[in-house]
Amino acid sequence: MTAPRQSGLFSGAASEPLAARMRPRTLDEFIGQDRIVGPGRLLRRAIQADQLSSVIFYGPPGTGKTTLARVIANTTKADFLAINAVLAGVKDIREAVARAQATREAGRRTILFVDEVHRFNKAQQDALLPWVENGTVILIGATTENPYFEVNKALLSRSRVFELTPLDEDDLREVARQALADPERGYGGRDVVLDEDALDHLVNVANGDARALLNALELAVETTPPGDDGVVRVTRAVAEESIQRRAVLYDKEGDAHFDTISAFIKSVRGSDPDAALYWLAKMVYAGEDPRFIMRRLLVLASEDVGLADPQALGVVAAAAQALDYVGLPEGRFHLAQATLYLATAPKSNSTMAFFDALAAVEREREAEVPDHLKDANRDAEGFGHGEGYLYPHAYRDHWVAQQYLPDALQGTVFYQPSAMGHEATVRDEVMRRREAQVAAMAEAEEESRGPRGTARRPLPERSVDRWLERTVSRAGERLATVRDHLFGLAGVRRDELVLDLAAGTGLLTWEALRRAPNGQVWALAATEREATAMEQAAAALPELQRPVVVRGAPAEAAARVADAARRQGDEAPAFDLVIGRGALGGDPAAVLAQAATLLASGGRLVLAEVDRGAAQRLHRLVDLGDPDLAARVRAAEEEVYAGERVDDEALLAAARAAGLEGVRLERRRLQTRETLPRRTVEAWFERGAGRPSYADHLATRLTGEEVERVRRAFVAQLADAEAPWEATYYFLAATRG
Repeated sequence: MTAPRQSGLFSGAASEPLAARMRPRTLDEFIGQDRIVGPGRLLRRAIQADQLSSVIFYGPPGTGKTTLARVIANTTKADFLAINAVLAGVKDIREAVARAQATREAGRRTILFVDEVHRFNKAQQDALLPWVENGTVILIGATTENPYFEVNKALLSRSRVFELTPLDEDDLREVARQALADPERGYGGRDVVLDEDALDHLVNVANGDARALLNALELAVETTPPGDDGVVRVTRAVAEESIQRRAVLYDKEGDAHFDTISAFIKSVRGSDPDAALYWLAKMVYAGEDPRFIMRRLLVLASEDVGLADPQALGVVAAAAQALDYVGLPEGRFHLAQATLYLATAPKSNSTMAFFDALAAVEREREAEVPDHLKDANRDAEGFGHGEGYLYPHAYRDHWVAQQYLPDALQGTVFYQPSAMGHEATVRDEVMRRREAQVAAMAEAEEESRGPRGTARRPLPERSVDRWLERTVSRAGERLATVRDHLFGLAGVRRDELVLDLAAGTGLLTWEALRRAPNGQVWALAATEREATAMEQAAAALPELQRPVVVRGAPAEAAARVADAARRQGDEAPAFDLVIGRGALGGDPAAVLAQAATLLASGGRLVLAEVDRGAAQRLHRLVDLGDPDLAARVRAAEEEVYAGERVDDEALLAAARAAGLEGVRLERRRLQTRETLPRRTVEAWFERGAGRPSYADHLATRLTGEEVERVRRAFVAQLADAEAPWEATYYFLAATRG
């Protein structure tokens, strides 16, 4: 007899609660979480293609983790087993694995759903690991706790994590309407009227939890007798009785605890007293230990306020002592006072200098205490310890310049005083003394090299590994900087649909794949060669993780993307983010219009372009020794860039005309030092090579003899030498309304 395909958690009775009865059975019935299961998203494609790999669903209660597992159970052709980690042990895992092995021998896959997977201890997770690793089971884990902390790292590395977020108000309203309209599983077969203000209350207090909403709706309907007309009317008063207090997701051992205290600390550090009070109130409301909060504030008083307000630590310590005296609820005044004091205090994290010093200790274990700082009470006569020490109180202002750091660390700076609050008043004095200290150190060094000679050891030479810096291309450094700045402006989320408008070699495409692993990336390649190269490089990736490579120019992007989607049997996607480097060439207005068409509502556009009009001028790299000649060289070179200037206003106007909002333009000048090979310098002065050379441009204002003089100067000063090099990029960022 063939075993049923589904077992365990999903085999419920007909008398299930409304929330259980209304669980979506297919993706089309699923409400919310569009960033994970919306059209074109990786998870939706994997479920529809029945190509699911091991996944972990992470999110607060009522967001659809178990529901998604049920949808998969209803759609997959694989055998589906389900267990709950709270009730199951190693024995249950072994039974599930044995069944999966038998199914595998019959030629079918097995999906094992583990609800509350974070409840498995290490032994239970280890028992499951080899069978996930060899493909005997495909794991679907569901957890309300951060899997990166609660799930075995080896198991986690073999799974893809999808984070589910609380449902928004529109999603919750749709859940309620669906339950009221469904005649089989909901109340569609009964006369039930839910007043709009009652629905508003249920949605508001449910706090993003669909299960809480449906439980409250069920209680309201089942406990309200029908009126004379046979209609069950759920009013605002009934709704308030059904769900009176908003549930705050807060577990003192779970993510909500750590996330909330993190938000609290960051709000205080960020000097936002309103946000700080909100997160404080949330913790107190949820029953957090007030002494834990005070301990965190004591740490913050030194870590983030520090010497900018030396009184902060005393104020918080006094508030902590007062809290211990009076307890709650009156102690909430002391919590609020300490919070507000720190949130409004000037900030300085200069105490972090200690950790720089700690790192130096770890690196410089051989550093020895200078002789004049050693204890003179024990062995001054035999070894000269303490000899030469200058007693600060014997000097004016109770300070004298002398060496305090070990020889190997002379000149090292750990403490950087801020310009905030009290610390600003000591900053100048610290810097003045530091300068004098450096001068004293230099004087001591000079003496050690002088003819007199001393017993002082020479300062050790520091070995600096320059190999990596020599081998990394400077052009690569610039491009990496441009890429990182572009993605910093873009703020890519893990589950977004991204289009690289000018893929080229894939500099932005591959980074987008790393940053949006749960979404999808499309790449527009301008030439067949680029498209082929991208596809060949992507072939090494799993099929569902590859970018969709489309052949076409940025000015025809919308049509090319639509054609590619049509060939896949899909509609053209609406992208959350369109990026590009060097995409605006030719007709910027046309490209911007195309990009706007491709964006979803609220989608972002971020482009990086070289400002060719601000390119490095070669004449600035040499000294020609002749002001008149230098002026004419400069004029000839500037003529080359006369038509390359970017018209900022025209570009911004074109973006707005395309329907983009919040358009902003910023420039970044990147400076590096480039080694200029002799061959490169000589090539600037080659004539008759088809395209005009640098020498050809100079010839418009210089005689042949003068051009030769310039060439000799360039070769003498730049050939095989390192020179400063500048490149200017402008970044265009906008949003579709």
